[in-house]
Amino acid sequence: MIAYVVGVGLITLVLIGMPLKYLADAPVVAETVGPLHGFLFMVYLVLTVDLSSRCRLGAGPTVLVMLAGTIPFLSFVAERKVTHKVAERQGIPRTE
Repeated sequence: MIAYVVGVGLITLVLIGMPLKYLADAPVVAETVGPLHGFLFMVYLVLTVDLSSRCRLGAGPTVLVMLAGTIPFLSFVAERKVTHKVAERQGIPRTE
């Protein structure tokens, strides 16, 4: 869930906040969403490490999920893959 929140924040910042700041000289969105996104990204990193240690995902997948949070839209893909991987390990049937 946090990946979706961070992803939406990043998309808002990149697609709305930055163009408004640099093209329209209106930095309000960037000044509001930027720090909030930064804080939530730190929470995302901590929760990624926590989930990874609980599910024993390994260093490689953990770093990839962390990096996915830095690229717009990729956090949604990473969230889906990790959710399915964890559910599979726990024996929970997949729902599409």
